[in-house]
Amino acid sequence: MKLQLNLQFFAGEKTEKATPKKRQDARKKGQVAKSQDVNTAIVLLAVFFLLLMTGGYMLDLVLGIYKMSFQEFMLMELTEANLQTIFVQLSEKAALFLLPIMGIAMIAGVASNYMQVGVLFSTESIQFKLSKLNPISGFKRIVSVRALVELLKSILKISFVGFIAFSVVWSRMDEILLLSQKSVGASLITLADITIKVGLFASVALLFLSLLDYLYQKYDFEKSIRMSKQDIKDEYKNIEGDPLIKSKIKQKQREMAMQRMMQEVPKADVVITNPTHYAIAIKYDEKQADAPIVVAKGLDYVAQKIKFVAKENDVVMVENRPLARALYDQTDIGQAIPEEFFKAIAEILAFVYKTKGKV
Repeated sequence: MKLQLNLQFFAGEKTEKATPKKRQDARKKGQVAKSQDVNTAIVLLAVFFLLLMTGGYMLDLVLGIYKMSFQEFMLMELTEANLQTIFVQLSEKAALFLLPIMGIAMIAGVASNYMQVGVLFSTESIQFKLSKLNPISGFKRIVSVRALVELLKSILKISFVGFIAFSVVWSRMDEILLLSQKSVGASLITLADITIKVGLFASVALLFLSLLDYLYQKYDFEKSIRMSKQDIKDEYKNIEGDPLIKSKIKQKQREMAMQRMMQEVPKADVVITNPTHYAIAIKYDEKQADAPIVVAKGLDYVAQKIKFVAKENDVVMVENRPLARALYDQTDIGQAIPEEFFKAIAEILAFVYKTKGKV
């Protein structure tokens, strides 16, 4: 009894890799190996790289907005028409500044998701489930090992990225201390350059951490979809069908084939027997085929049934032990008899036709 319980325990232990069907089902539910940090890092890297490449263009836009605001709009009389003009012009400038950033962020976000999971659309994760409101389940998620890992990851990210950002700022501290001696424009250029450099280095650092996080997420995902040996057996049964049901289906198919075969026996010209173990029903119709056709054959019980049906329908039975055995081994139902048996079958058919008065 104890041994049986141990075997059941090990059979239920999830130690096997997930099958392709299990992976496909998990993917349909939106369950895939994915790191959100990869998306964040790639988006930030793309945005700061864009700012680095188009810094002059962005600076001109910002300065243009300031000039319009303080040199033109401040001196204009506030009327309904003027307010509309101010709103339209500022909106155009803001759009020229924001659209490239939003566009590259969207492209980077889509690309990072595609690199991780490919094309995937699933509404399973956003469906409303009452189980999500269970406070006990929520508390278990908070104090789980996964929550602890996420906390450690967050501390590591803040520490590592913060150190990188601090190092970049510290290396430019001399320039920062001299900002008070520069013009407003020069100060803005210096601050923008430092900000972009901090963003790029921090993004690269976050990307490095996110790759490690992706490996962890992949490991955790593979662990979560593991299957027990019993799960694999159950899945195989669901795909291939229950062996008991399959055997019943095959039995039913055999019964139907047997029934169709027995329906052909009364049409046969002769049944060649062993006489105990074999029975082969032969039909010859020169209008339909050039050679006699085997319409039924059987061994033991089936042979006896063929003989019974033949007797009930006055089909002539001829005993020929070697011929019956050879025909059973070398022919199939619906197949013409081989050429080497033509002479023997012709003699038997001639005897049958003579007996029935057809000759």
